[in-house]
Amino acid sequence: MTLENPSRKLRYGMVGGGRDAFIGAVHRKAIALDGQAELVAGALSSSPDKARASGRDLYLADDRNHGDWPGLLADELKRPAHERIDFVSIVTPNHVHFPVAQAFVEAGFHVVCDKPLVHTCAQADALVAAVKQRGTVFGVTYNYTGYPMVRQARAMVQAGELGELRKVVVEYNQGWLASQLEGGGNKQADWRTDPARSGAAGAIGDIGSHAENLVATVTGLAIESLCADLSSLVPGRALDDDGSLLLRFAGGARGVLVASQINTGVENDLRLRVSGTLGTLEWRQEQPSQLVHLPHDGPKRILTRGSPWLHPSAQRASRIPAGHPEGFIEAFANVYGGVMADIRAHLDGTPSTDPFTADYPRVEDGARGVRFIERTVASAASDRKWTPW
Repeated sequence: MTLENPSRKLRYGMVGGGRDAFIGAVHRKAIALDGQAELVAGALSSSPDKARASGRDLYLADDRNHGDWPGLLADELKRPAHERIDFVSIVTPNHVHFPVAQAFVEAGFHVVCDKPLVHTCAQADALVAAVKQRGTVFGVTYNYTGYPMVRQARAMVQAGELGELRKVVVEYNQGWLASQLEGGGNKQADWRTDPARSGAAGAIGDIGSHAENLVATVTGLAIESLCADLSSLVPGRALDDDGSLLLRFAGGARGVLVASQINTGVENDLRLRVSGTLGTLEWRQEQPSQLVHLPHDGPKRILTRGSPWLHPSAQRASRIPAGHPEGFIEAFANVYGGVMADIRAHLDGTPSTDPFTADYPRVEDGARGVRFIERTVASAASDRKWTPW
Protein backbone atom coordinates (compact mmCIF):
# COMPACT_ATOMS: atom_id res chain seq x y z
CA MET A 1 0.00 0.00 0.00
CA THR A 2 1.36 3.42 -0.95
CA LEU A 3 0.58 6.79 0.54
CA GLU A 4 -1.96 8.20 -1.93
CA ASN A 5 -1.55 11.72 -0.55
CA PRO A 6 1.85 12.32 1.09
CA SER A 7 0.61 15.54 2.65
CA ARG A 8 -2.28 13.98 4.58
CA LYS A 9 -2.23 12.97 8.19
CA LEU A 10 -1.66 9.33 9.00
CA ARG A 11 -4.70 7.46 10.31
CA TYR A 12 -4.42 5.29 13.39
CA GLY A 13 -6.56 3.00 15.47
CA MET A 14 -6.18 2.27 19.16
CA VAL A 15 -6.78 -0.90 21.18
CA GLY A 16 -7.28 -0.17 24.88
CA GLY A 17 -6.88 3.22 26.48
CA GLY A 18 -10.53 4.03 27.18
CA ARG A 19 -12.22 5.56 30.19
CA ASP A 20 -10.20 5.41 33.44
CA ALA A 21 -7.05 4.30 31.60
CA PHE A 22 -3.85 6.25 32.28
CA ILE A 23 -1.50 5.45 29.46
CA GLY A 24 -3.95 5.59 26.54
CA ALA A 25 -4.51 9.31 26.99
CA VAL A 26 -0.74 9.85 27.16
CA HIS A 27 -0.30 8.07 23.83
CA ARG A 28 -3.08 10.07 22.17
CA LYS A 29 -1.67 13.38 23.40
CA ALA A 30 1.82 12.42 22.25
CA ILE A 31 0.61 11.39 18.79
CA ALA A 32 -1.36 14.63 18.46
CA LEU A 33 1.51 16.89 19.51
CA ASP A 34 3.07 17.29 16.07
CA GLY A 35 -0.15 17.02 14.05
CA GLN A 36 1.06 14.05 11.99
CA ALA A 37 -1.73 11.56 12.70
CA GLU A 38 -5.36 11.37 13.79
CA LEU A 39 -7.35 8.76 15.67
CA VAL A 40 -10.06 7.39 13.39
CA ALA A 41 -10.89 3.95 14.82
CA GLY A 42 -10.73 2.06 18.07
CA ALA A 43 -11.66 -0.74 20.41
CA LEU A 44 -10.91 1.11 23.62
CA SER A 45 -11.81 -1.37 26.35
CA SER A 46 -12.25 -5.08 27.05
CA SER A 47 -15.87 -4.25 27.92
CA PRO A 48 -17.84 -3.66 24.69
CA ASP A 49 -20.14 -1.10 26.28
CA LYS A 50 -17.25 0.78 27.85
CA ALA A 51 -15.30 0.56 24.61
CA ARG A 52 -18.06 2.21 22.62
CA ALA A 53 -18.71 4.83 25.31
CA SER A 54 -15.00 5.65 25.32
CA GLY A 55 -15.03 5.98 21.55
CA ARG A 56 -17.95 8.39 21.73
CA ASP A 57 -15.97 10.43 24.25
CA LEU A 58 -13.30 10.82 21.57
CA TYR A 59 -15.79 11.50 18.75
CA LEU A 60 -15.07 8.33 16.79
CA ALA A 61 -17.52 7.68 13.97
CA ASP A 62 -20.06 5.01 14.93
CA ASP A 63 -18.94 2.63 12.18
CA ARG A 64 -15.33 2.72 13.43
CA ASN A 65 -16.09 2.57 17.14
CA HIS A 66 -15.85 -1.10 18.02
CA GLY A 67 -16.68 -3.23 21.03
CA ASP A 68 -13.63 -5.48 20.64
CA TRP A 69 -10.36 -5.58 18.75
CA PRO A 70 -11.25 -8.48 16.40
CA GLY A 71 -14.16 -6.35 15.20
CA LEU A 72 -11.79 -3.43 14.63
CA LEU A 73 -9.38 -5.57 12.61
CA ALA A 74 -12.14 -7.22 10.55
CA ASP A 75 -13.69 -3.86 9.72
CA GLU A 76 -10.37 -2.35 8.63
CA LEU A 77 -9.63 -5.31 6.36
CA LYS A 78 -13.01 -4.89 4.67
CA ARG A 79 -12.33 -1.25 3.86
CA PRO A 80 -10.59 -0.06 0.69
CA ALA A 81 -6.86 0.34 1.19
CA HIS A 82 -7.03 4.13 0.94
CA GLU A 83 -9.48 4.27 3.88
CA ARG A 84 -7.71 1.92 6.27
CA ILE A 85 -5.71 2.91 9.30
CA ASP A 86 -1.98 3.28 8.72
CA PHE A 87 -1.08 1.86 12.12
CA VAL A 88 -2.57 0.59 15.34
CA SER A 89 -1.50 1.63 18.84
CA ILE A 90 -1.82 -1.09 21.51
CA VAL A 91 -2.21 0.32 25.03
CA THR A 92 -3.85 -2.57 26.88
CA PRO A 93 -2.70 -4.50 29.94
CA ASN A 94 0.24 -6.75 29.09
CA HIS A 95 -1.62 -10.02 28.51
CA VAL A 96 -3.47 -8.58 25.51
CA HIS A 97 -0.37 -7.31 23.70
CA PHE A 98 0.60 -10.52 21.91
CA PRO A 99 -2.67 -11.62 20.31
CA VAL A 100 -3.49 -8.10 19.11
CA ALA A 101 0.01 -7.33 17.83
CA GLN A 102 0.36 -10.68 16.09
CA ALA A 103 -3.02 -10.38 14.38
CA PHE A 104 -2.40 -6.86 13.09
CA VAL A 105 1.15 -7.61 11.93
CA GLU A 106 0.03 -10.74 10.08
CA ALA A 107 -2.71 -8.65 8.44
CA GLY A 108 -0.02 -6.24 7.18
CA PHE A 109 -0.61 -3.30 9.51
CA HIS A 110 2.10 -1.23 11.16
CA VAL A 111 2.02 -1.48 14.96
CA VAL A 112 3.05 0.49 18.03
CA CYS A 113 2.87 -1.46 21.29
CA ASP A 114 3.38 -0.45 24.89
CA LYS A 115 5.99 -2.23 27.00
CA PRO A 116 6.74 -4.83 28.15
CA LEU A 117 6.14 -6.25 24.69
CA VAL A 118 4.65 -9.65 25.60
CA HIS A 119 4.69 -12.26 28.35
CA THR A 120 7.24 -14.79 27.05
CA CYS A 121 10.33 -15.02 24.87
CA ALA A 122 8.49 -17.49 22.63
CA GLN A 123 5.83 -14.86 21.94
CA ALA A 124 8.48 -12.18 21.41
CA ASP A 125 10.38 -14.37 18.93
CA ALA A 126 7.15 -15.06 17.05
CA LEU A 127 6.48 -11.32 16.74
CA VAL A 128 10.02 -10.58 15.56
CA ALA A 129 9.67 -13.27 12.90
CA ALA A 130 6.25 -12.00 11.80
CA VAL A 131 7.48 -8.40 11.49
CA LYS A 132 10.48 -9.54 9.47
CA GLN A 133 8.30 -11.65 7.17
CA ARG A 134 5.70 -8.93 6.58
CA GLY A 135 8.17 -6.05 6.40
CA THR A 136 6.04 -3.84 8.64
CA VAL A 137 7.03 -1.09 11.05
CA PHE A 138 6.82 -2.08 14.71
CA GLY A 139 7.62 0.40 17.49
CA VAL A 140 7.74 -0.24 21.23
CA THR A 141 7.09 2.75 23.47
CA TYR A 142 10.11 2.83 25.71
CA ASN A 143 9.35 6.52 25.99
CA TYR A 144 12.38 7.55 28.03
CA THR A 145 14.54 7.03 24.95
CA GLY A 146 12.73 10.05 23.48
CA TYR A 147 14.22 12.58 25.88
CA PRO A 148 16.69 14.90 24.12
CA MET A 149 19.37 14.52 26.78
CA VAL A 150 19.13 10.73 26.68
CA ARG A 151 19.87 10.98 22.97
CA GLN A 152 22.73 13.35 23.74
CA ALA A 153 24.15 10.83 26.22
CA ARG A 154 23.90 8.07 23.61
CA ALA A 155 25.71 10.23 21.06
CA MET A 156 28.52 11.07 23.51
CA VAL A 157 29.02 7.39 24.38
CA GLN A 158 29.05 6.43 20.70
CA ALA A 159 31.58 9.17 19.98
CA GLY A 160 33.93 7.73 22.62
CA GLU A 161 33.77 10.73 24.93
CA LEU A 162 33.60 8.45 27.99
CA GLY A 163 36.33 6.15 26.74
CA GLU A 164 35.99 2.46 27.58
CA LEU A 165 32.86 1.90 29.65
CA ARG A 166 33.40 0.41 33.08
CA LYS A 167 30.34 0.89 35.29
CA VAL A 168 26.65 1.55 34.75
CA VAL A 169 24.18 2.24 37.54
CA VAL A 170 20.48 2.65 36.75
CA GLU A 171 17.73 3.10 39.31
CA TYR A 172 13.98 3.39 38.82
CA ASN A 173 12.28 4.11 42.13
CA GLN A 174 8.59 4.81 42.76
CA GLY A 175 6.43 4.80 45.87
CA TRP A 176 2.89 4.42 44.55
CA LEU A 177 2.68 0.71 45.46
CA ALA A 178 4.07 1.12 48.98
CA SER A 179 0.68 -0.01 50.31
CA GLN A 180 -1.69 -2.67 49.05
CA LEU A 181 -3.74 -0.69 46.53
CA GLU A 182 -4.76 -3.77 44.58
CA GLY A 183 -8.23 -5.06 45.34
CA GLY A 184 -9.34 -1.62 46.48
CA GLY A 185 -10.59 -0.26 43.21
CA ASN A 186 -7.30 1.06 41.83
CA LYS A 187 -7.38 -0.22 38.24
CA GLN A 188 -3.68 0.36 37.58
CA ALA A 189 -2.61 -1.48 40.72
CA ASP A 190 -5.06 -4.33 40.11
CA TRP A 191 -3.72 -5.45 36.75
CA ARG A 192 -0.06 -4.63 37.40
CA THR A 193 0.05 -6.91 40.45
CA ASP A 194 -1.94 -9.73 38.82
CA PRO A 195 0.29 -12.46 37.29
CA ALA A 196 -2.39 -13.41 34.77
CA ARG A 197 -2.45 -9.92 33.29
CA SER A 198 0.96 -8.45 34.13
CA GLY A 199 3.05 -11.55 33.52
CA ALA A 200 5.75 -13.24 35.58
CA ALA A 201 7.13 -9.99 37.00
CA GLY A 202 5.77 -6.94 38.78
CA ALA A 203 8.12 -4.00 39.28
CA ILE A 204 10.80 -5.60 37.13
CA GLY A 205 8.40 -5.90 34.22
CA ASP A 206 6.67 -2.56 34.71
CA ILE A 207 9.62 -0.25 35.35
CA GLY A 208 12.68 -2.52 35.35
CA SER A 209 12.13 -3.05 31.65
CA HIS A 210 12.44 0.72 31.17
CA ALA A 211 15.71 0.71 33.13
CA GLU A 212 17.15 -2.12 31.02
CA ASN A 213 16.18 -0.38 27.81
CA LEU A 214 17.67 2.93 28.95
CA VAL A 215 21.00 1.23 29.63
CA ALA A 216 20.99 -0.60 26.30
CA THR A 217 20.00 2.54 24.37
CA VAL A 218 22.63 4.85 25.88
CA THR A 219 25.54 2.44 26.24
CA GLY A 220 25.01 -0.22 23.59
CA LEU A 221 26.27 -2.77 26.12
CA ALA A 222 24.95 -6.33 26.01
CA ILE A 223 24.22 -8.17 29.26
CA GLU A 224 26.31 -11.32 29.58
CA SER A 225 24.99 -12.54 32.94
CA LEU A 226 23.01 -11.24 35.89
CA CYS A 227 22.37 -11.90 39.57
CA ALA A 228 18.91 -10.86 40.77
CA ASP A 229 17.08 -10.50 44.06
CA LEU A 230 13.31 -9.94 43.76
CA SER A 231 10.99 -9.35 46.69
CA SER A 232 7.31 -8.82 47.40
CA LEU A 233 7.63 -6.53 50.40
CA VAL A 234 3.95 -5.58 50.73
CA PRO A 235 2.20 -8.51 52.49
CA GLY A 236 -0.09 -10.53 50.24
CA ARG A 237 1.29 -9.19 46.96
CA ALA A 238 1.60 -11.84 44.26
CA LEU A 239 4.38 -10.23 42.21
CA ASP A 240 7.66 -8.51 43.01
CA ASP A 241 7.51 -4.88 44.06
CA ASP A 242 11.26 -4.49 44.65
CA GLY A 243 14.24 -5.73 42.68
CA SER A 244 18.03 -5.39 42.79
CA LEU A 245 20.36 -6.78 40.12
CA LEU A 246 24.08 -7.04 39.51
CA LEU A 247 24.96 -7.04 35.81
CA ARG A 248 27.98 -8.25 33.87
CA PHE A 249 28.28 -6.91 30.34
CA ALA A 250 30.11 -8.35 27.37
CA GLY A 251 33.52 -6.69 27.24
CA GLY A 252 33.97 -6.49 31.00
CA ALA A 253 31.85 -3.57 32.19
CA ARG A 254 29.79 -4.03 35.35
CA GLY A 255 26.37 -2.70 36.30
CA VAL A 256 23.74 -2.30 38.99
CA LEU A 257 20.01 -2.09 38.27
CA VAL A 258 17.36 -1.24 40.87
CA ALA A 259 13.62 -1.23 40.21
CA SER A 260 11.34 -0.61 43.16
CA GLN A 261 7.76 0.60 43.61
CA ILE A 262 7.65 0.61 47.42
CA ASN A 263 9.84 3.67 48.13
CA THR A 264 7.28 5.63 50.13
CA GLY A 265 6.97 9.23 48.98
CA VAL A 266 9.12 8.80 45.86
CA GLU A 267 7.38 9.82 42.63
CA ASN A 268 9.07 8.76 39.37
CA ASP A 269 12.79 8.76 40.03
CA LEU A 270 14.54 7.16 37.07
CA ARG A 271 18.26 7.94 37.01
CA LEU A 272 21.28 6.72 35.07
CA ARG A 273 25.03 6.96 35.64
CA VAL A 274 27.51 5.75 33.02
CA SER A 275 31.24 5.78 33.83
CA GLY A 276 34.17 5.11 31.53
CA THR A 277 37.91 5.62 31.47
CA LEU A 278 37.50 9.25 30.33
CA GLY A 279 34.54 10.43 32.35
CA THR A 280 30.99 9.96 33.63
CA LEU A 281 27.49 10.98 32.52
CA GLU A 282 24.52 11.38 34.86
CA TRP A 283 20.84 11.89 33.92
CA ARG A 284 17.60 12.01 35.95
CA GLN A 285 14.11 11.77 34.52
CA GLU A 286 12.73 14.22 37.06
CA GLN A 287 15.27 16.79 35.79
CA PRO A 288 15.23 15.71 32.15
CA SER A 289 16.61 18.85 30.55
CA GLN A 290 20.04 18.44 32.16
CA LEU A 291 22.83 15.99 31.44
CA VAL A 292 25.79 16.12 33.81
CA HIS A 293 29.19 15.40 32.26
CA LEU A 294 32.18 14.79 34.53
CA PRO A 295 35.31 14.45 32.36
CA HIS A 296 38.50 13.13 33.93
CA ASP A 297 40.56 16.06 32.63
CA GLY A 298 38.31 19.05 33.15
CA PRO A 299 35.56 20.66 35.24
CA LYS A 300 32.06 19.33 35.69
CA ARG A 301 29.72 20.40 32.87
CA ILE A 302 25.93 20.64 32.89
CA LEU A 303 24.57 20.30 29.37
CA THR A 304 21.04 21.61 28.83
CA ARG A 305 18.27 20.75 26.39
CA GLY A 306 17.91 23.07 23.41
CA SER A 307 21.53 24.20 23.33
CA PRO A 308 23.03 24.68 19.85
CA TRP A 309 26.16 22.63 20.59
CA LEU A 310 24.27 19.39 21.26
CA HIS A 311 24.32 16.42 18.92
CA PRO A 312 21.81 16.67 16.02
CA SER A 313 19.76 13.76 17.41
CA ALA A 314 19.27 15.69 20.66
CA GLN A 315 18.53 18.95 18.89
CA ARG A 316 15.88 17.31 16.71
CA ALA A 317 14.13 15.98 19.82
CA SER A 318 13.47 19.51 21.13
CA ARG A 319 10.52 21.65 20.04
CA ILE A 320 10.98 24.89 21.96
CA PRO A 321 14.00 27.01 23.02
CA ALA A 322 16.20 26.15 25.98
CA GLY A 323 14.82 27.11 29.37
CA HIS A 324 11.21 26.29 28.47
CA PRO A 325 10.39 22.94 30.12
CA GLU A 326 9.73 19.90 27.98
CA GLY A 327 9.06 16.48 29.43
CA PHE A 328 7.11 13.24 29.47
CA ILE A 329 4.58 13.88 26.68
CA GLU A 330 7.25 15.32 24.40
CA ALA A 331 9.50 12.28 24.94
CA PHE A 332 6.59 10.01 24.01
CA ALA A 333 5.96 12.20 20.97
CA ASN A 334 9.59 11.82 19.88
CA VAL A 335 9.24 8.04 19.89
CA TYR A 336 6.02 8.28 17.90
CA GLY A 337 7.65 10.80 15.58
CA GLY A 338 10.31 8.26 14.68
CA VAL A 339 7.71 5.55 14.14
CA MET A 340 5.55 7.77 11.93
CA ALA A 341 8.54 8.91 9.88
CA ASP A 342 9.36 5.26 9.21
CA ILE A 343 5.74 4.48 8.32
CA ARG A 344 5.67 7.37 5.83
CA ALA A 345 8.92 6.13 4.31
CA HIS A 346 7.42 2.65 3.90
CA LEU A 347 4.18 4.00 2.45
CA ASP A 348 5.78 6.27 -0.14
CA GLY A 349 8.54 3.80 -1.00
CA THR A 350 11.46 6.08 -0.16
CA PRO A 351 13.12 4.79 3.02
CA SER A 352 15.26 7.39 4.76
CA THR A 353 19.02 6.92 4.98
CA ASP A 354 19.19 9.28 7.98
CA PRO A 355 19.52 7.17 11.16
CA PHE A 356 18.04 9.97 13.26
CA THR A 357 14.81 10.35 11.26
CA ALA A 358 13.32 6.98 12.21
CA ASP A 359 14.75 6.98 15.75
CA TYR A 360 12.62 4.71 17.94
CA PRO A 361 12.75 1.37 19.81
CA ARG A 362 11.98 -1.59 17.52
CA VAL A 363 10.36 -4.96 18.03
CA GLU A 364 13.83 -6.43 18.62
CA ASP A 365 14.30 -4.03 21.56
CA GLY A 366 10.98 -5.20 22.96
CA ALA A 367 12.03 -8.83 22.56
CA ARG A 368 15.30 -8.17 24.39
CA GLY A 369 13.29 -6.58 27.20
CA VAL A 370 11.17 -9.71 27.53
CA ARG A 371 14.32 -11.82 27.74
CA PHE A 372 15.64 -9.49 30.45
CA ILE A 373 12.46 -10.05 32.48
CA GLU A 374 12.59 -13.84 32.03
CA ARG A 375 16.27 -14.11 32.97
CA THR A 376 15.77 -11.84 36.00
CA VAL A 377 12.87 -13.94 37.30
CA ALA A 378 14.87 -17.12 36.70
CA SER A 379 17.90 -15.71 38.51
CA ALA A 380 15.84 -14.63 41.51
CA ALA A 381 14.31 -18.10 41.79
CA SER A 382 17.65 -19.89 41.46
CA ASP A 383 20.27 -20.77 44.06
CA ARG A 384 22.89 -20.11 41.42
CA LYS A 385 24.74 -16.85 41.97
CA TRP A 386 25.00 -15.79 38.32
CA THR A 387 22.49 -16.57 35.59
CA PRO A 388 23.78 -16.46 31.98
CA TRP A 389 21.93 -14.31 29.47
